[in-house]
Amino acid sequence: MEAIDILLVEDNPGDIRLTQEALKESKMRNRLNIVYDGVEAMDFLRRKAPYENSPRPDIILLDLNLPRKDGRTVLEEIKADADLRRIPVVILTTSDDE
Repeated sequence: MEAIDILLVEDNPGDIRLTQEALKESKMRNRLNIVYDGVEAMDFLRRKAPYENSPRPDIILLDLNLPRKDGRTVLEEIKADADLRRIPVVILTTSDDE
């Protein structure tokens, strides 16, 4: 089975570690790429420096609460781009709200 490319957009080290552990325990082969804010996410997806050779992710795990450019804006930009909108996006977020 071919490994899937996953882009994790997350700024919290604890959440990154949890995601890495969960994916390591899963039975699917994957390559996890991590960026830490919304600006980096869009640069990665559009293959701007320093991500010119980045793989096209098969799925994006997107935190909504990000520095520099929040996840809602990233999601809007992905869905507005004819090339990127086909990539499935899973929203991840933590909140104290009920």
